[in-house]
Amino acid sequence: MSRPFYIAGTVLLFLALVLSFLSSISLPYLPALDFARVKFKSGISGGLDKSQTLSQLRWGIWGPCIYDGNNHRTCVHTGHGYPISVSTLERQVVTIGASWTRGLAIHPVATAAVAVAFGFAVSKLEHGPMIASLTSFFAALMLLIAFAIDIALFAFVHHQIGKLDHVDGNVNAGSAFWMTFVSLIFVLLAACTVCFGRRKESGNDAYPMFTKSSSSGGFLSRFRRN
Repeated sequence: MSRPFYIAGTVLLFLALVLSFLSSISLPYLPALDFARVKFKSGISGGLDKSQTLSQLRWGIWGPCIYDGNNHRTCVHTGHGYPISVSTLERQVVTIGASWTRGLAIHPVATAAVAVAFGFAVSKLEHGPMIASLTSFFAALMLLIAFAIDIALFAFVHHQIGKLDHVDGNVNAGSAFWMTFVSLIFVLLAACTVCFGRRKESGNDAYPMFTKSSSSGGFLSRFRRN
């Protein structure tokens, strides 16, 4: 019964690795995979140079995507840790500082941890299942920290946009935000399932059995251990 659990855990690790890897690429390379986004109706300017007319802002790990008044997208590679300012016609200004986006760089670290766990899960090492389980728990911890940072960024963006009077700004969590959450769940489940281990393949069962004795030609009852 342990082998199906182990296979299920390995599949979960693979799915978590794919999701975590894609979210680690994020903006500006994959514009659909953002961690937080805000949509404006009108009367908003800002961005990296603080002068663009904005209809939408999206936050990624390596840079933001800025949508102008005509909904034309501009994605900029700034590296991790970048500030974005938003201002209104009434000269209200709020800034999401670089300290709130710098922490997103932990996502590639979490992805590497998931990759290591998956590597041990599919390996044929004698203690591979045990190491895979331990590294899965470590990867889950990294993903938990990354998701906490995502929540902090989303909450701060929501708070800052809410400070602008007479501004209709709709703040939502992005797709990479939810992909990180799903990856965390998958890795936690995988850590619990792969700990059952994978049985070592052999020509006989791992339970008490009858085997034929070559010396007597009869059947002798004996116990074998895997």
